[in-house]
Order: sequence, then C-alpha cells, then structure tokens
Amino acid sequence: MTLELDTLDKALTGISGILVTPYDAKGDIAPEKLQPIIDHALDAGLHMPVVNGNTGEFYGLTTDEACTMAREVVAMVGERAPVLAGVGRSIRDACRLAEASAKAGAAALMVHQPPDPFVSPRGTASYLRQISAASGGMPIMVYLRNDAIGTDNIRALCEVEGVKGVKWATPNPLKLAAAKAACDPSIVWVGGLAEVWAPVFYAAGARGFTSGLINIWPERSMAIHAALENGDYPLANQLIDAMKAFEDVRAEEMNGTNVTGVKAALQAIGKDCGSTRAPSAWPLTAGQQAQMESFLKENGLI
Repeated sequence: MTLELDTLDKALTGISGILVTPYDAKGDIAPEKLQPIIDHALDAGLHMPVVNGNTGEFYGLTTDEACTMAREVVAMVGERAPVLAGVGRSIRDACRLAEASAKAGAAALMVHQPPDPFVSPRGTASYLRQISAASGGMPIMVYLRNDAIGTDNIRALCEVEGVKGVKWATPNPLKLAAAKAACDPSIVWVGGLAEVWAPVFYAAGARGFTSGLINIWPERSMAIHAALENGDYPLANQLIDAMKAFEDVRAEEMNGTNVTGVKAALQAIGKDCGSTRAPSAWPLTAGQQAQMESFLKENGLI
C-alpha cells in the first residue's frame, strides 16, 4: 500500500496493533487463523496492524516464516489499513525481510533494535541504512527498547534517511521528552509499551501507542486512544485500570508470559491461535489462568 506521508503519520499516531502469530496443532504457522482477529480489530477502528512484532513472537520465527507472515497479513488486511512490518535480527535476515515486506505491500517497516551483545550506535545507523536500501526506501520506525545509547545517538538514528519515527519502548518518559526535543520536529514519537504507559508517554509528547489487547478487545484500546486524543486523562486512566489485570498477567515471569497471556485469552474467547514457542512460557499457571479468565468474564468477553 502506497501512502502519502501525512496519511502514514495519522496511522502511526493511532494504535499500532501487534498481531499474534498463530500456530496449528503441529506448531507450524497458521496465518489464516488471524483473519477473524484482523477483521474484528479493523471493524473496531484499528489504525495500523503490525506483523512480526514482539507479540507476534518475532524472535521465535524463522526468517522464512516471518516473510510468509508479512505477505499473508498484508493480503488479509487489503486496502483497509496500512500495515507496519517488523524486521530485524542479522543484517542479511533483516534486509531479506525488508525486501519481502516491501514486495508484499507493507506501508512501513518497524526495525527491531538489534539484540547483538556487541551492538554499537554507529553500527545501528549502518544497519538502518542497509535495511532502507533493501526495502527500496520504505519509511522506517525505529523500535527503541534500550535508551542507554543516549540522546545524541538517538538523534543520529533519527537522522538516517528514511527514518520516520520512533516507537519508544523504555519506561523513561523524561528521556523520551529529551530525545523528542533534540530531533527534527517531523519525527513521529509513539508510545511502545502499550496502554498502561500511554498516558505517561502522551504527557511527554508521544502520540499513539502499541497494543496487544487489540487481538481480543480492540474496542477498549480504541476508547483509550480517543480519551487520550481528547486530553481526557482521567477517563483514559479509568479505562486502563479496568484492563490492568490483563497486562499484569502478561508482565509475570520477567515478561515471559507476555504473548502467553494474549494467546490464552484468545483460546478462552474461541479464537484459538495455538501455543507460544519456547522460550516463552506456556501454558499459563493455574493462578494466572484464573486471573485471566476472571478479567475476561468481568468485561463480558466470555
């Protein structure tokens, strides 16, 4: 999908809905299981579906599988919304996936921050440039999960040609504000820690947020977004408090139940997308499952 930049800006400052990656009984990817989830989310108003994000178990997929997911998700979404496609891992894997995502028709790329133990800020800038070239110059969102590189290096990444914005996924709103102030005003800053952190990041100048909740309850995510866009922080916080139990389950075991919680909820509401892959936890413990089912019942989802 080819978009004007102002249209892409609007989508990016909405909700970036991170789709799960479904598996069949053998543990192989089963993208067709996403169709009802995508349809529900888009009918609710989701601005931008995201394939190959962390809720999509990006690091649990092979590059072949990630290429397939990009192609299949873009096809399922069609012309209804722009798709943001995650890319990453080794530079050759990232470039291959960038090329495949561009060919599939994704609107922009979300570049995962390299987890290499010897990553350098200067090397990351080169990483972004090579991915951009492989994609044919697609817009890029930098997915920042470690702000220890400092404001100057964040600015350097944002100055790479093709970089459109940053999904800020560290719990440091003051550093977010400092980075935003140091960068070109055209850079789009998006809250990357889902609904719970969205009000704090909005106060620091970000707009829009990522969400795994959209897989099961997109209406609540949309209501939170609307409240924040209207500056109604009390309403946004009230809506967030009512879904906090969902995020609490996902945050357990050093965030190892993050995707587990979403997939357990999907099973409970009749949209089974299979288990998660190791090293993610599976299944939920009895206590975690009870907490998740209580959340779903209290909110009329089951």
